[in-house]
Amino acid sequence: MPLYMDVHTIAQGVAMADVAQAHKADLQQQGRHDVSYLRYWVDESQGKIFCLVEAPSAEAAAAVHREAHGLVADHIFQVQEGS
Repeated sequence: MPLYMDVHTIAQGVAMADVAQAHKADLQQQGRHDVSYLRYWVDESQGKIFCLVEAPSAEAAAAVHREAHGLVADHIFQVQEGS
């Protein structure tokens, strides 16, 4: 299944605890779209959130965020894992 990295920008900044709650909501919705949110990273001071997701399409990944909490990513990139 393809891997995607999505990027969110929250202009007023973001707290790690809030992102953890949003991630829990994603996990509750992801099965409906054959999506698996794997990891996330947060830069609180810059208001940036990065999510790594396995999904059949970028649209399916976005649908999970939209339904779970409404925080749709600004950008979604298909990526390949390296070491």
